[in-house]
Amino acid sequence: MAMTITEKILARAAGKQSVRSGELVDAAIDVVMCHDVTTPPAISMLIEKGIDRVFDAEKIVVTPDHFQPAKDVKSAELHRRLDEWARRHRIKHYYRLGRAGVCHALLPEQGHIRPGEVIVGGDSHTCTYGAFAAFSTGIGSTDLAAAIATGRLWFKVPASIKIVLKGSLGPGVYSKDVILAVIGRIGTDGALYRAMEFSGPALADMSMEARMTITNMAIEAGAKNGIIGFDDTTENYLNEHLRDNKDYTVYESDEDAEYAAIEEFDCCEIEPMVALPHLPSGGVPVGQCSGRRMDQAYIGSCTNGRIEDLRIAAGIMKGKKVAIRTLIVPATPTIWKQAKDEGLFDVFYDAECVVAAPTCGACLGGFMGVLAAGEKCVSTTNRNFVGRMGHPESEVYLASPATAAASAIEGKLADAREVV
Repeated sequence: MAMTITEKILARAAGKQSVRSGELVDAAIDVVMCHDVTTPPAISMLIEKGIDRVFDAEKIVVTPDHFQPAKDVKSAELHRRLDEWARRHRIKHYYRLGRAGVCHALLPEQGHIRPGEVIVGGDSHTCTYGAFAAFSTGIGSTDLAAAIATGRLWFKVPASIKIVLKGSLGPGVYSKDVILAVIGRIGTDGALYRAMEFSGPALADMSMEARMTITNMAIEAGAKNGIIGFDDTTENYLNEHLRDNKDYTVYESDEDAEYAAIEEFDCCEIEPMVALPHLPSGGVPVGQCSGRRMDQAYIGSCTNGRIEDLRIAAGIMKGKKVAIRTLIVPATPTIWKQAKDEGLFDVFYDAECVVAAPTCGACLGGFMGVLAAGEKCVSTTNRNFVGRMGHPESEVYLASPATAAASAIEGKLADAREVV
């Protein structure tokens, strides 16, 4: 029976020869990601039920990231509970403050993601890890509690949508522009409980960092997971980052696998994109909205806070000054140090940006970069819902690091190709 890559991974995890879309399976979990917002409630559920245990202390990866460093007493309490729990159960991979980072950048960087595995996390953007030919999806605190205690979860096998990325990206166009174009066409529910399987020649020129940007935003089209097949780029990244266990199994979709739909995109025709408020599906070419005044620019998050993103922004900002307040937030301590060592911080300092420690704070409107009523922010994050980064009357415009950097310099939405 022909299967997609997603179906093959779930079949393996369920101990089956084959599965079909719509089938319910009881699957073994390979990695559980835990952070400071959804994990403490899961811990409380387990303790209340008298199930204060973990299924495998080496398969759970823990990092505070949403409210770290702690912004107030409540967030400090979350961190304390997370810390006590991780220590009590001797969680092997616990990244404390100082080594903590934005979870979806940290786990691949630290070698916790492998092809062919089933990965879950108490965060909707856990779909990021599908860039490594893995099945990865976000879950709520109740399912997280079950996964922590048992190492298993029920899944309905999702049907797959194939997204074929043809051609190649033009100058000044990045993977963020691609995924905004994709979501703009199919809508925020266009892949509802589907697997978004990305393929095509345009991927060949994309780094793993660029690919993670694409799978990170699969959830913004309603997808259960995003996934990209294994190739030399994947292998080279894994050779550099895998540590404890370098064994993995690669699955590929069969040529005659069935898809719920196939969408083709000519990447040669994609322009730098901006998703207008208040949905990620509101993407338009930057030329259609350039000139709109901005109050803030934000470059960071699990979508675009990696070293490649910071290099792009620094390349545009070098020798210039920003016209609006601009926040640069490297996603992990390793990225922070690399950016510093490469001299990127000097560029950002000279441009009069704020450079911060790794955190998710501004992305979800938690702290540091929160918007006031009426303010507008061009952001490299993944969501621009009403009130996402602060006041309900603020506005968030999603864009690539290049567009965000150019807009920071101009003080208004701008095309990076025109900023010299």
